[in-house]
Amino acid sequence: MTEKSKKYLSDVLMAIHLIREFTFDIIDFNIYDNDRKTQSAVERQLVIIGEALNKLRQTEAEIVIENDKQIIGFRNRLVHAYGSIDNSIVWAIINRHLENLKNEIENLES
Repeated sequence: MTEKSKKYLSDVLMAIHLIREFTFDIIDFNIYDNDRKTQSAVERQLVIIGEALNKLRQTEAEIVIENDKQIIGFRNRLVHAYGSIDNSIVWAIINRHLENLKNEIENLES
């Protein structure tokens, strides 16, 4: 694995860590839905995750990350169709999918 690829993986893990930090005390969707600052911060980190995975795919196509196409596609929606983002989808990503991605990336690093 190249140093660039390791950096992309590190960027993904840092973004996941920051999302967890931003949302650790938000236990309810309605609180998240009414907190524009947290939404903005989380969405920025999701963009970073999608971009890092996109760059990783371009650098090392043999590295397989489950759902990377969907993650990159969601990044594109955040960047280009930001007006159509449903906060409930972001909330589901935070609570259902980030931990799996974190585990998958950590397994690649070891």
